[in-house]
Amino acid sequence: MAPEPEEDIKDEKNPRPLDEDDIALLKTYGLGPYSASIKKAEKEIKEMAKKVNDLCGIKESDTGLAAPSQWDLVSDKQMMQEEQPLQVARCTKIISPNTEDAKYFVVGLGDKVSPTDIEEGMRVGVDRNKYQIQIPLPPKIDPSVTMMTVEEKPDVTLLNCQCFTLKKFVKLGIDPPKGVLCYGPPGTGKTLLARAVANRTDACFIRVIGSELVQKYVGEGARMVRELFQMARSKKACIVFFDEVDAIGGARFDDGVGGDNEVQRTMLEIVNQLDGFDARGNIKVLMATNRPDTLDPALLRPGRLDRKIEFGLPDLESRTQIFKIHTRTMNCERDIRFELLARLCPNSTGADIRSVCTEAGMYAIRARRKTVTEKDFLDAVNKVIKGYQKFSATPKYMVYN
Repeated sequence: MAPEPEEDIKDEKNPRPLDEDDIALLKTYGLGPYSASIKKAEKEIKEMAKKVNDLCGIKESDTGLAAPSQWDLVSDKQMMQEEQPLQVARCTKIISPNTEDAKYFVVGLGDKVSPTDIEEGMRVGVDRNKYQIQIPLPPKIDPSVTMMTVEEKPDVTLLNCQCFTLKKFVKLGIDPPKGVLCYGPPGTGKTLLARAVANRTDACFIRVIGSELVQKYVGEGARMVRELFQMARSKKACIVFFDEVDAIGGARFDDGVGGDNEVQRTMLEIVNQLDGFDARGNIKVLMATNRPDTLDPALLRPGRLDRKIEFGLPDLESRTQIFKIHTRTMNCERDIRFELLARLCPNSTGADIRSVCTEAGMYAIRARRKTVTEKDFLDAVNKVIKGYQKFSATPKYMVYN
């Protein structure tokens, strides 16, 4: 073979740059004979659409409403006058159900709803002329009851605390517990456990404070309890937490005046909803109180509250762990003897220990230090545990229980 000339090799290594004619030729690759005219027509269409929109005043709206220039108030008013507002009624009885001749207690069915949408006992909307059923309505629930649902999960998780687990009861052929009563001195973590349960569960969590069910008028508290459990039954799975249940669950008595009758009616409605004639459904109940001796025996019996869990005072090891938990985010010195601090806090609750940690931080702030020393904790123990001992509710709880 003859060797290639040196000029050809040099041209391959250093090719000459493209000029304007070459670039114009490359731009024509893949273009049809009508490409330029199509592109020109698309540009003219966009300009014309923009001009029309500017003249009409059309703008993007976050509410989904048309622009004011396109409103037709006269026709909208006429349409609203033709469609009369509906009346709220309740379907009490269905005659010949699931048939074409079905009658809904002497009224017919409208064109906009099918027979499968209407059930007995359902709230419906009927027209004002022939009282035909036009639309099914959701059950009426008090807004104050709806607000009891916990939407955002609390930022509390289960730590080394006393808790219960629902195991595989089906294998043993028994039902899991329906209700749990958490009792113990104030500050031992009963409500904290409920917040942790709300954090970990995917079921609907409803929080009720006992005093919220104490109403002024006769029957109002019982009605709220009925609507509360009605809303809970509409969920796939639900946990209802009654905090400070001794506000409404006290033992029944007659004071001769009748001032406590309404509270007792509310408690009896709770008793009926927990284990009455109707099935409770997939609803679990948590209750918390620090005065279990005042609760009514009918509320405490198995079948309504199957498990009673006592939240007692933490022992030495638990108090040490509580100190470590509450000082985890604090700027503390190294080698602080938490076990020694726990020994100096006998018969203390978790709330007391948290108050000790907060007070130790206050001592460091007053001394203009950025770290908390062991002496700060010792001073806080003397102030909180010993100084505030007369405010502690634990001795009273021990006397009553």
